[in-house]
Amino acid sequence: QVQLVESGGGSVQAGGSLRLSCAPSRRTFSIYAMGWFRQAPGKEREFVAAINWSGGSSYYADSVKGRFTISRDNAKNTVYLQMNSLKPEDTAVYYCAARSPPGPYLSRSDFGSWGQGTQVTVSS
Repeated sequence: QVQLVESGGGSVQAGGSLRLSCAPSRRTFSIYAMGWFRQAPGKEREFVAAINWSGGSSYYADSVKGRFTISRDNAKNTVYLQMNSLKPEDTAVYYCAARSPPGPYLSRSDFGSWGQGTQVTVSS
């Protein structure tokens, strides 16, 4: 497993933007894919976006398509989540996740390493 460190959460008004960052605590060449999940109070943790570390293929939940962009900087060993046009329903704790062996990377169970979470609050 890889220890992940997230940053970039905060509070914004609806329509605003935030960028989340996530990096492994140590450089590793074993990451296959990384993703972002979120969990709102009283709800299950849900998939937001994921990206293949080598090829860059990315996937998004329907609820964030066209507003969020996931990207990675291999040189900095960092994955980003650019969130634009934020809505109050985007309010949640956002978690970074990593998968080491090749395989699917769209579900919570596909990921073996997790960050501590960062709060995103969007006010109307």
